[in-house]
Amino acid sequence: MSAPMKKAAETVAKQVSKSAKTTIPMASRAVTAAEASSIAPSATSSTESAMPWEGWFSSFLKDKMGEERFDKLRRMIVYQPDDPHNLHQAPNPMTKVNLSEKGDPAMFRYPSPGSQPPVHMPSEDVGTMHEDPFVTSSFTRDTMRRHQDPANPNPELEKLKVALLPEDDERVKEYKEKLEEGAKSSPGNKGMFATGKSDFDPKGLRATMSANHAALNESLDAYEPDHLPKPEWWDKQDEVAAWYTERDLPIPFGATGYGTIPREGRIARW
Repeated sequence: MSAPMKKAAETVAKQVSKSAKTTIPMASRAVTAAEASSIAPSATSSTESAMPWEGWFSSFLKDKMGEERFDKLRRMIVYQPDDPHNLHQAPNPMTKVNLSEKGDPAMFRYPSPGSQPPVHMPSEDVGTMHEDPFVTSSFTRDTMRRHQDPANPNPELEKLKVALLPEDDERVKEYKEKLEEGAKSSPGNKGMFATGKSDFDPKGLRATMSANHAALNESLDAYEPDHLPKPEWWDKQDEVAAWYTERDLPIPFGATGYGTIPREGRIARW
């Protein structure tokens, strides 16, 4: 909005508010950088409008047409006229919304976040590198995708594959040698960065530039799951086997039957 239009809108808004016997509060005063540290935050958001000219046209029409005729016209034109936020994504601070049928009003960002005590962030994995809240890396404990990297395959699985191949083949011998050497990519910069030597993480896993495969495999071994999940029928497998034996039926793998498949999966699609 240009300066002349803004000035004209403010003048019209003041005239309309005066005729409607209402007052528009002044906008919040500016705060200097020196005052900011000594001013305590308020528990409530500001109820003063920073744009007193907003809604001047609607107020002007309501004053000239009457509230009843204006409401009929508004409902013919405006989409969702009963929206308390007037279709604003971020509600105005002075807008009150009823949270229940009892009429309990609530305002935007009340109580204000600045008036609340600091957030308590509990430490994670006390005694490990992840206790530091600035450590956000996930590759150090992502065991699910551990062996999907071609540069760092599963050595035990690769050895089983090589054992099935002809030993006198030169390509097999070459691959065996590479497998014994291990991954040569990402050796890590040993804590040497452009700003100098860094010693905040001796294993080098906090920064990707200093990460290496040896320390990564050690970290993944520590997070590797060691539990063996059991199926739902494991504790009643004797009962399931007896059911098929009594009916002279072959015993299947597992316990499949009615109720284990969703209803949509049992409906024919032709």
